[in-house]
Amino acid sequence: MTKVDGAYDCITKTPMGEQPSVFTIVTDGARFNGTNAGPLGSLDVKDGKVDGNRLSWTMEMTMPMPMTLKCEAVVNEGTITGTIDAGAFGTLTMSGTRRG
Repeated sequence: MTKVDGAYDCITKTPMGEQPSVFTIVTDGARFNGTNAGPLGSLDVKDGKVDGNRLSWTMEMTMPMPMTLKCEAVVNEGTITGTIDAGAFGTLTMSGTRRG
């Protein structure tokens, strides 16, 4: 089984350009907690689920407007790739590499 825990240096492609962040994953069985911290602040992982190397979770964004982000990603040998459903802003792509 792929180890998904860790901190990942990520880039999310948004309508406002590429947004850097550090996405932290801490698993507990089939669930995980963490944060996605970037220049605009930090978002907490809500309802994080782990299925092998596949992750799904939501985040509550408040800036620039309140919105629930629905996220999915796959971790593979130190990399993470995923999508973020940002409602009216469409589907954003996220990718990154594990630190250390």
